[in-house]
Amino acid sequence: MPNAILDPTGGAAVINAAVAAPFAPAPRKRDLAGARIGLLENTKQNAALLLDEVGKLLVAEHGAAAVTLMRTKTAFALPAADELVAEYARECDVVVTGVGDCGSCSASAAADGVAFERAGLPAAVICSDAFVATADAMAALRGAPGYRYLTTPHPVAILTPDQVRERAARLAGAIADLLTGNGS
Repeated sequence: MPNAILDPTGGAAVINAAVAAPFAPAPRKRDLAGARIGLLENTKQNAALLLDEVGKLLVAEHGAAAVTLMRTKTAFALPAADELVAEYARECDVVVTGVGDCGSCSASAAADGVAFERAGLPAAVICSDAFVATADAMAALRGAPGYRYLTTPHPVAILTPDQVRERAARLAGAIADLLTGNGS
């Protein structure tokens, strides 16, 4: 008997259900004034610090009310569970997720972004630029070819805390634009 091949996308049934509905990004507000920010980090080195800094900047410089929810995924390579997506949809107005700093976590981050958008929650996904192909492939598998996400120079994992803060400062404006649709 041949060895089974594992499907890293979460299974054909999940993919087929996701593709069945046409993809449209969640509606955007014109700004982040008063927005409740959700952050979902994926356990990768420096992801929590980068997202924490981005959250602070979205509040301080872009008018968001607060970071109201920050969770850590149980596995960086798996898409967020439906229950987690539903929690973010209840508790937040927008979500920032990542950091896709390897192939499987970039694919997973793109899948998460598509899931949040399908739940009506504007999402900003951050992937390192070395893994655009995997993020694009996963978005297409999830029925969202051309899904917009942000890239940052690879790698993120080896940055010092000060370098992570600098990276967050460079990303914050683009994240705000993606969450509001002002950068399209």
